[in-house]
Amino acid sequence: MKIAFLGPEGTFTEEAALAFVKEARLDASEEDMMAYPTINETIEAAAEGVTAKAVVAIENSIEGSINATLDALAFDAGDIIIEREMVMPIRHALVVSPKTDLAKVKTIVSHPQATAQCRKYLKEHFPKVTVRAANSKAEAVAEAAKDPTVAAIGTKLAAELYGAVFAEVNIADYEDNKTRFVLLGRKQQLPSGDDKTSIVCFLHKDQPGALLSILQEFAYRGINLTKIQSRPTKKVLGEYCFFIDLQGHKDDAGPAQALKCLACKLRSVKILGSYPRAT
Repeated sequence: MKIAFLGPEGTFTEEAALAFVKEARLDASEEDMMAYPTINETIEAAAEGVTAKAVVAIENSIEGSINATLDALAFDAGDIIIEREMVMPIRHALVVSPKTDLAKVKTIVSHPQATAQCRKYLKEHFPKVTVRAANSKAEAVAEAAKDPTVAAIGTKLAAELYGAVFAEVNIADYEDNKTRFVLLGRKQQLPSGDDKTSIVCFLHKDQPGALLSILQEFAYRGINLTKIQSRPTKKVLGEYCFFIDLQGHKDDAGPAQALKCLACKLRSVKILGSYPRAT
C-alpha cells in the first residue's frame, strides 16, 4: 500500500503518516511512503490512484486551517474522503550544520507556518537575520545541514536524516502547539460511537440568513459544531462556501436528518468524510 505525504522526508507529515500506519494497521512500511512537494500534489496522488492513501495537515492550533488542504478537498479530491484524523504536538527546533556558529548565521529558513509560530523567538534572538520561506521544514533542514550560514526551523526526524544538529529546542511562541492531520482514502468508516463529520456547503446564492438557515438544521437537533469556516468558491468574487465539522457520524440519526434537509436547501453539500474523532 503506497501512502503519499507532504515531503520531502523528515516532515511532521511523514511522522503522522507513520503513526497512521500503526493506528489503522495499514499494510505499509517506510518504503511505501511517497513524498510529494505540495499539498495539492499529495492529494492528487491518491485521487488519481497513484497511491492508496494520502496524509496532509488540515489545521493548526496557532495558525488555524490549512487552506490549501481545504480547497483541495472541496474542489480537486474527486471521491477521496477523510478516513481518520490525528492530533500531534508540534515541537519546533532551531536546526543547524555541526559546523555552524550561531553568531555568523545570515539566514533562517523554514515553512511559513513554522516561522509564523516562532515569531517571538526569532525577533528576540535573530532580529537582524533574514527569514526566508521554504516549501517544507525538511527542505529547510536539508539546506541548513549543508550551509553553516543558514539555520532552519525543523524537526528531529529531519535533523537525523540530513546530518544536522539542534542548536535549540522548543522555540515556538506557544507551548501547546498542535496540528491536526488527516488520512485520506476511499474507505467509508462505520460509526464508532465517537465520530466527526466534515462537510462543505455550497449556496444557491448569497442572501440574508443563508448561513443561519444552515446552522439551524444542526441547532434544532442538538448537534454540536466544532468548526465553521468560509472559503471562496474560486468562481465569482464574493461567492463563498462553508466548511463545517460536526460531532457525530453521517449515518447517525441526527446528522443524517440534518444533511438530508441541507441537501434540499442548498445548491450542494459535499461530505468530506465521517471518521473517528481524535482524542
